[in-house]
Amino acid sequence: MLTKRPAVPPESEEIKLNATVMSDQQLTAADRCDRCGAQAYLRVTLESGGELLFCAHHARKHSDKLRQVALRIHDETDKLS
Repeated sequence: MLTKRPAVPPESEEIKLNATVMSDQQLTAADRCDRCGAQAYLRVTLESGGELLFCAHHARKHSDKLRQVALRIHDETDKLS
């Protein structure tokens, strides 16, 4: 006799769900800039669902391009002043 196993969502759906949950959270000291490894103060959510983290320096340096490709920008650079 065969028993039915519960349906498990494909990994891509699980990752997408986790990315969505992470997007709503505040940045912490553990979040690091994808360019240099300094503390991140800016999270950019892309249309593909991916995220990029930037320190204030790299956020300013790449701000024009980031605005073009971002679905959402979570900016916490005000914590620096």
